[in-house]
This record gives sequence, structure tokens and C-alpha cells, in this order.
Amino acid sequence: MASSDALHAFRRFGLGRRGTEPVPSDVPQWLRLQLSEPDPLLAEPGPTIGNAVRVDRDHWAARKLTAMPTEGLADLFLEDTTMLLRHAVTTDFPVRERLVWFWSNHFTVSERAGNRPLGLIGPYVRDAIRPHVTGKFVDMLKAVMRHPAMLYYLDNASSVGPNSPVGIKEHRGINENLGRECLELHTLGVGSGYTQRDVTAFSEILTGRTVSWDPDTAGFVFRADMHEPGPKMFMGHEYAEGLESSETALEWIARHPATRRHIATQMVRHYVNDVPPPTCVARVEKVLNDTDGDLQQAMFAIIDMDEAWVPLTKFRAPVEHIIAVQRALDLPEQPNNALFRASAVLGQKFMGPILPNGWPETADDWLSGGALLERADWAMTQASRPGAPAAERVAETTLGDHCSPSTRAAMKACPTPTEALATLFASPEFMRR
Repeated sequence: MASSDALHAFRRFGLGRRGTEPVPSDVPQWLRLQLSEPDPLLAEPGPTIGNAVRVDRDHWAARKLTAMPTEGLADLFLEDTTMLLRHAVTTDFPVRERLVWFWSNHFTVSERAGNRPLGLIGPYVRDAIRPHVTGKFVDMLKAVMRHPAMLYYLDNASSVGPNSPVGIKEHRGINENLGRECLELHTLGVGSGYTQRDVTAFSEILTGRTVSWDPDTAGFVFRADMHEPGPKMFMGHEYAEGLESSETALEWIARHPATRRHIATQMVRHYVNDVPPPTCVARVEKVLNDTDGDLQQAMFAIIDMDEAWVPLTKFRAPVEHIIAVQRALDLPEQPNNALFRASAVLGQKFMGPILPNGWPETADDWLSGGALLERADWAMTQASRPGAPAAERVAETTLGDHCSPSTRAAMKACPTPTEALATLFASPEFMRR
């Protein structure tokens, strides 16, 4: 039987063990290697902004010619999300992929935002998140704040300095959504000392960051004629006009002590406990301070915490549960979009958070009776798939000693193997990590 530490590592830091895949003998070393090897998806062709523009143009051209509705970027979104979910099921690097999911949720861009962000979520995860999850936080922040998906999602693409040439000519003004959410959710956090005036000043600093939707120049563009002219005073520092100065402001925010405390808290909440232990937060914060925001080193610090090895203290959100079930079954791929549809049915539409603060991280947000019944119903459909392994084998390969006597007894009492496996998938232990 696999060691308890190895199975815990698959659950807590990864996406669940896949079938009977080999378990590491040196678990901490395996975790470090997972976070040190290159991301395999970055070595393959992937979604691009240019392709999203082409799909959008073809969609509208088809509508003009035929007057028939086509999905356009919605189809592209489903294609990209299906690829991401498929990769999560099959990847040999589940620890790295789990980290990609964490940071994608931290820097949420949702399909609920409308047409153009819908087609850009795949490129956003690939270009702004995936390359930076084991790098420096400042580099990820700067990539996010340039990406068209975020600029559209939080309306900075249409934010105009009122005293800029475009602002004067078109009587347009600043949209503070990106500035506010960047400070409140992505970096400093609530109660870190910034004021409404700072939000406005930071939003002025960000004006001019917009998007070209032209096929030849698709992507981020800085338009000086939309940028608020003149110096801006933000949190006691003066920033000159221009793109370079806005990058300097982002670098200062990324390195602010409040930012490091905020992201340390978020990481500990995700990987250790719904109520982040202050000592754990302080350790991660210190590592971030000592390494200029090195996210790989922050993860190494979490792996080394005794608190991170207390079993079953975290509750799997619906999409995590979906992927853990698929990996445990280790069966041939389901029809296209089946996993995406399951995420919507179970209440956590993949890449579709309702608000910019992303999907919640705590058990209380997912423990309603109705939600658990939905999971149980879905578990039965998965346990009914042809070739599904025996419940007892799945219990041993995924939970080991952490499968409780009561769950084993409930499985044994089931009249059919399908019901026994569904009972396991809907058990308290399997829904925790």
C-alpha cells in the first residue's frame, strides 16, 4: 500500500492520484521536482490572442453572409477549457497544474464578462499565469496587467484619462475597476492603508493600457492619447506619465509588505487551512520578503510546514472533486465538454467565477445540502461508467489509511459495485484533501 504521506501529497498539493500511478519514495523531493521541471504545456502549441481575433472576425463575417447564428468565441472558450480540464486529468505534473489553477483564480478573468474576454481566457492562462507560477510575483502581476483578457474583463481597455486627447475630444473618463480590484484583491488587500484617492490615482496611472483587436497588431497596446497626462501621487509616491512609470508603480506594489502578507495568507488558506495559521502566514511572508517574491520558494516553505501535512483539513471545491474522480477512475476520456458541463451542474463553472474575487476557498462555501446531493448524483454517473475499478481498490490507491472505517462499512453494505464506488466518491474523506 502507498504511504500515507504520498497519498496526502497527491491530494493536498496536486489533483489526486491517477489510477495506480507510481508513488514517490521521497515525497518532499517529488514535490520539489514537480515545481522545478518546465511546464509541459508551454512546450506545445496553445491558444493565442491572434487566433481569438481570427475566430471573432470569421464569426461576424459568417453572420453577415448567412444571417445564421454562430458561437464564435464561445466555441473557442469551450475548446480551451476542455483542453485545460483534459490536461488536469492526465498530467504527470498535477502539483504544478494545481498551482496554475490557484493563481488563475487569484487573478480571476471570467467567461461571464462577455464576448472578447471569453475568447481570451485560454491565452490568458497560458501567457500571463502559467509561465510565472514558480517565478517572481512581480513578473506575474506585470503580465496580468498587460493582458487583453484582464484589460477587457475589468474595463481598463475603455478607461480614458479625462484630460487626455481622447478624453477631451470624446468626453470620456476613467474606469476604476481594474485599479480598485488590483489593489483590493490582487496585491495590497483590504485595510492596507490606501484610500479612494489612491484608487483614482492608480487608475489614472493605468490609463492608456488597452487592446488592439486588429489581426495584424492583436494584443496589448499602450495608447498615449488615452493616458491621463501629468504626474500622479499614489500612496505617497509620485509617478510621471507614461507606460514605463506605470510599470514602476506595479513593481512597487508587488514588493509592498502588505502585498506579500496578502498573497502569503491566500496561499496558506488554499494549501493549509481555511483559517490560515498566523505562524504559517508569517513564514511564507518572510520567504517572499527574503527572495523578492519568489513563488517557488514560497511553495517550498508551505511543503515544509507540519501544518500542511494534517490530513483532510481542506474541502475540495467542485472542480477539484471532478478532476480527482476522473484521475481515480483513470478511464478513457469522456465526450467533449462533459467535464465542463459537470462543473456548471455542481456549481463551480470552470473559468466562470461570478465576481472578480474568484471562487471561494473555504469549506463553508461548498457544504450546502443541495450541493452535496448534486455531487452524490454525479458520483453515481461516474461510478456507472464501463470499466470502472472496484471501490476498495480506489479507496486504497487514493485514500489509504485515511479512508474511515465507517466509509469502508458503507461501501461493503452496498448491493452493487457501482453503488459502492459512488459511496466512496461521495464520502467525506474523498471530498476532502
